[in-house]
Parts: sequence; structure tokens; C-alpha cells
Amino acid sequence: MLFQKPVKILLSVLPCLFFLYVNAVMLFALLSKPLLLESPRYVLFGHLLLIDSLQLLVAIVLYILAMTMVRMMIFVCILITLLGRVTVKLSPLNLAVMSLERYVAICFPLRHANIVTTRMTGVAIALMWTVASSDLFMQLLLYISLESTGFTVLRICHKHVFQLQIYSTVNESITIACFVLVCMVSIYTYIAVMITVKSASSDRNSSKPQKTMLIHLIQLCLCLTSTLFSMINSVTPWKINPAIAVHLRYALFLCLIIFPKCLSPLIYGHRDHAFRPVFLYYFTFGLRTTVKTFPKS
Repeated sequence: MLFQKPVKILLSVLPCLFFLYVNAVMLFALLSKPLLLESPRYVLFGHLLLIDSLQLLVAIVLYILAMTMVRMMIFVCILITLLGRVTVKLSPLNLAVMSLERYVAICFPLRHANIVTTRMTGVAIALMWTVASSDLFMQLLLYISLESTGFTVLRICHKHVFQLQIYSTVNESITIACFVLVCMVSIYTYIAVMITVKSASSDRNSSKPQKTMLIHLIQLCLCLTSTLFSMINSVTPWKINPAIAVHLRYALFLCLIIFPKCLSPLIYGHRDHAFRPVFLYYFTFGLRTTVKTFPKS
């Protein structure tokens, strides 16, 4: 029992550090190949790596702060918590945009270069951050208006720093709305791509676009697990033995937060035949010297 807390922290931090390293290698591989950054597909993938890494980092920081009972100024805790909430919404939005990019590339190949440009990709990323941050200022205003605690007061930092029910209601409403919209977009693009591919060709390579869209759906399900954890943790009364409740929360934290965020970018990056050789080259410190060429779209 004496070493239970350190062991839990260690088991949570070590996988996170490894997968943060993997994500960092992926980002470095993208940045090291300028031609990759000319493709909106890989720009969006790089953005996904960044926000998934941020969410993973924030989740583990909040977990360590809660486990170690560290006291800090409230405004610092609020900034960390709000960053985590923004990244939770960003991941599915980014996947929706990636699905739309593949939808345009497959269903409208002649217009893809004109519609999906680097400039439009930047606009899409800016819109994603705007939508994901839509409730951020609202929650800050509510905190200033309703809370009597000052921003410089020392308090133990955890994800429930916004204690009033109205904060959870606003956050969960916007998060659910984002997921519903993203699910509709992902399902529509998958069906549209499946119909287009089947009607256009019977070649064995025609299954690749469908597999790509299916990967996006799998990634979306992995993103959904983080939302499920937040809702289960806030709604469930946990009317069981406190010790069992702590272990159950820890298991859910690992299964629904840590591992999905670790696996999501790795699945997509390892499956991509153009990006995989570049990633493996840097991940193995150059031991794999063969790096294949890759297309722009």
C-alpha cells in the first residue's frame, strides 16, 4: 500500500512518455520532409499529432497533480484545464476535416488541387481552434461572475476546478454537439467514398480509400472514449467502497484516456505507406536507410 501511489503514477507516465516520444518523432519526420508539408493531408496529420500530444500531456499532468495533491494558483490550474478541454474537442474536428479531404480527393479528384490547398488547410485549422475554444471564454466569464475565489488563491489542482454544475453542462453540451457533427460528417464521407470506389473500379487497390476512411472512424471511436471517461466520472455516483472506486477510476483513466490517445496517431501513421518509411527511418535512428518517395496528395 505504501508504494501503491508511486507505482500507479509510474505505470501511467511511462507509456505516455514513450508515445509522446513516438509522436515527437512523427512530427520531426514530417518537418524534415518539406514535400510532405505541401500536402494538406500530412499537414492535417501533423496537426492531429500536435493536439493529441497536448491532450495526452495535459491529462497526465492533471493526473500527477491530483495524485500528489500539489497546491497552485487557481488561474494556472484553470489554464491547464481549459487547454485540455479544447484539445478534447479538437481531435474529432481534425478527424472530420481529414475525412472531408479524402472525400474530395476520391469523389472529386479533378477539383481536389483547387479545393484542398495549403491556404484552405490553414483556414480549416483556424476554424477548428475557434469552434473548440467557443466555450472557453464563456466558462471564464461564468467563473469570474459566479465564483468568489480569487485567481491567486492556492488550491489543489484537478479537472473539477470548475465546481458549479453549469460549467459541466456548458462543456458537455458543446462537446456532444461537436461529436454528433463529426460523426455525421465521418459516416457520410465513408458511405460516399464507398459508393464512388465501388462504382468506379473493381481493382484490388480500390479498397485502400475505404480502409483509410475506416481508420478515421476507428480514430473517432478512440476519441470518443475520452469523452465517455469524463461523463462516466462526473455522472456516476460511485456508491461503492472508496478504495474500489479509486482503482476503478484509475483503470478507466488508463483504458479510456491514455491508451486511445497513444494508439490513434500511431495506427494512422504506421498504416500510411508514404509516411511509414520516413517515420521508421528516424525512429530507428537511421538503421532503416531506405526512404521511399511519396505522392503529394
